[in-house]
Amino acid sequence: MKATLFFSTFWIVRSIAFAPTSMNKKRIIRKTGLSRFDESKQIQSKYERISLLLLAAKVGIFFGTSTGNTERVADLIFKEFGSDAEGPFDIDSVQGSVAKKFAEYDALIVGTPTWNTGADTERSGTGWDEIYYGEMQDLNVSGKTVAVFGLGDQISYSENYADASGELHDVFEKLGCKMIGYTSQEGYEHESSKAIRGDKFCGLLCDEINQDEFTVERVQKWVAQLKAEGILGSSSGDKVEDAKDNLVGEDTIPAVVNGQQDLISKLEEENSRLRKMLEDSKIMDRVLKEEIMDDSYTPYYNTKTGVTMWTSVDGKKCYFTNDAPKTP
Repeated sequence: MKATLFFSTFWIVRSIAFAPTSMNKKRIIRKTGLSRFDESKQIQSKYERISLLLLAAKVGIFFGTSTGNTERVADLIFKEFGSDAEGPFDIDSVQGSVAKKFAEYDALIVGTPTWNTGADTERSGTGWDEIYYGEMQDLNVSGKTVAVFGLGDQISYSENYADASGELHDVFEKLGCKMIGYTSQEGYEHESSKAIRGDKFCGLLCDEINQDEFTVERVQKWVAQLKAEGILGSSSGDKVEDAKDNLVGEDTIPAVVNGQQDLISKLEEENSRLRKMLEDSKIMDRVLKEEIMDDSYTPYYNTKTGVTMWTSVDGKKCYFTNDAPKTP
């Protein structure tokens, strides 16, 4: 039996060492059983279930650029959001996989310059023009929160200031997105713009040529506005109430009910760890379902340790459980 155990363990490590899911599989091969799954069960605790409800929405920042100015503003926006956002990503780098990339985020912030001034469509002069009426038309983003920012020259092109921002806004709006982040025209010197909706700009507009000294402050105020408008989801208070509703029949957690911010902060800090744990757990479940737990494995029960080793027909794969095999 000892020889069989050594042989099987050796071959499973050798045969899958370079497979894409090898790291996940190796975690399964433990004499203590499927302890990785035991660890994931921690998510079921009351504290961690509330923590999941407190997870902030992920924001993805995307931009198109020709001179680098739009990228600079995108960087400023990212810094204001900190860990609540990812990116910024040049739209050129995600062409062909836009749907997959956008699906990774609960909310999007998208930015563009204006080059084809006065044109009816495709005014950005960037990769956005390539996907507006092609790849993006197949997106399933209805209901996703989206905010737009744009750059332009309000003096040289006063009648077409940041026109491309309007098109960017309209494409997402027609796809059913929830558009937020509209800003006042006060403080600008333009005459007209296709980026005006009602009496406001359809997003944050910056002018790195004539008013670059205002950019940082405008970004800071705009990001604060987006947060107030809910781009990160509900307020902490709302989420705590939702958490309490989901704990019907169980003891509530006084620290949360009493509104103490230290526990809320601690739970929010667990954001990335819990996300990774959930992802790992899903991977493990898939591995067990698709590649391991099937009828082609033969059990070898060790009465001394109480551990059962299940080996594949070819002897190259195995896994362990902490109980005796059930007899049909």
